[in-house]
Amino acid sequence: MTNRPVLALSRVSKSFGPVEVLHGVDLALHAGSVHALIGENGAGKSTTMKILAGYQPPTSGGVMLDGQPVQFHSLQDGEAAGIVMIHQEFNLAEQLTVEQNIFLGRELKRGLLLDKTEMRRLTRDYLSRVACDVSPDALVSGLSNSEKQMVEIAKALSRNARVLIMDEPTAVLTNRETSVLFEQVAALRDGGTAILFTSHKLDEVAEISGQVTIMRDGDVVHAGPTERVNEDDMATAMVGRDVSDLYPAKPGVAADAPVVLSVENLSVPGFAQDVSFDLRQGEILGIGGLIGSGRTEVMEGLAGLRAATASRVTLFDRDGQFKRPRDAQQAGLSYLTEDRKLRGLLLERGMRENLTLANLHKFGGLLIDRAAEESALTHAITEFDIRAGTRDVAVGNMSGGNQQKLLLAKVMLSQPRVLIVDEPTRDIDIGTKQQIYAFLRSLADTGHSIVLITSEMPELIGLADRVLVMRLGEVNGTLAQNEINEDAIVRLSMGLRPDQKPKPEQTPEMA
Repeated sequence: MTNRPVLALSRVSKSFGPVEVLHGVDLALHAGSVHALIGENGAGKSTTMKILAGYQPPTSGGVMLDGQPVQFHSLQDGEAAGIVMIHQEFNLAEQLTVEQNIFLGRELKRGLLLDKTEMRRLTRDYLSRVACDVSPDALVSGLSNSEKQMVEIAKALSRNARVLIMDEPTAVLTNRETSVLFEQVAALRDGGTAILFTSHKLDEVAEISGQVTIMRDGDVVHAGPTERVNEDDMATAMVGRDVSDLYPAKPGVAADAPVVLSVENLSVPGFAQDVSFDLRQGEILGIGGLIGSGRTEVMEGLAGLRAATASRVTLFDRDGQFKRPRDAQQAGLSYLTEDRKLRGLLLERGMRENLTLANLHKFGGLLIDRAAEESALTHAITEFDIRAGTRDVAVGNMSGGNQQKLLLAKVMLSQPRVLIVDEPTRDIDIGTKQQIYAFLRSLADTGHSIVLITSEMPELIGLADRVLVMRLGEVNGTLAQNEINEDAIVRLSMGLRPDQKPKPEQTPEMA
């Protein structure tokens, strides 16, 4: 690693109107190094990355390229200087092919005609380098999220980046796909590329980075070699408080607690069959399983979001077979989607509209009571600690953690007694996770019942009172509170008996 950074920020501040969101930030990226940038949602990471890549100019301070001051006026300026950013949200044209996306705006030509042969060859090469087995002719709209992420990375490889900025690149990847990505990141690092990597997964930060910069509330609160801080140190620096007690205590569920939801032989065509379980008052029931186990689909069927059949479903001793989400909501069951950006929130609209949209009947008839909506928003902001610059900010401009808290407030506005939460802390920082964990446990302690679907093993173990494990669309076992541990969950996820150990070559993907 050379002494002079390839790209650096020097005392950079950034203001949006009267609000200053970055306060004198210093950051240096060196060739042949992976530099992690971490912090809570809203800490200033995204703005810092956008300034580095040329998306936004600093209000004060300077950007240095190879030790010389530089001004980027657009992302094209940044890419022309060899700086490429992979966004957390996919920046792909859905109706174009993989090959067309990789060369969009940079098509290769032979004379006056497109050199399709060379673009096809290079596309296959870039895809093979990230172990992405999709056809160059495949439409992006038909790809899975993980495949889209790999296409984004392949597209970045085609730019021959000197500096690669990766914003939450593993958020939608499985463990195996993350391993492939890290192999490619290491190869780029060893080839001299400077890499800036952000992630809320602190174990990934420890694994892949050599340097780490930690931000909080627009300030750099720590910078130095990653090996000198452990994950607890990182978390404490990020949130400014001790987070060693991440999960609240489990008081346990009384054996005679009433059953509020009873499901017998629930099937969702193509995804799950004959799923049965009971949910008691005050209980958090965790749902675990491997990729394709049917966890999400069966709960969507229960909530009226998918076609489903069942021998019997009762909710509070009444028929609980719902054809529409609204029917389930009116009966006291609500579902918090795993995809807040596509299915949960209207990103171009404000917080008030998003909060009240599913419950407009509570705010008037033909005319909406705006004052009542504003009052509800004030309550939600306070209760869920939603942080935004202004009340009328477009939700798409809010941090992921604050989006998730707004989505939770939206779901709770219907006052459910049974709440299904699907991946409630995906892609959010550890401080916000702690807040959501405390809120879910508080709900259970006050008599609500919760179904928790999660890909994070520590979350499943730390929150759930019982764990139901699915495999290939069926329930393969249920673990009581004193039986919940990683080994037991993995065995059941892989179809093994409780006393069987998985073979070393068997690597489960809890995602």
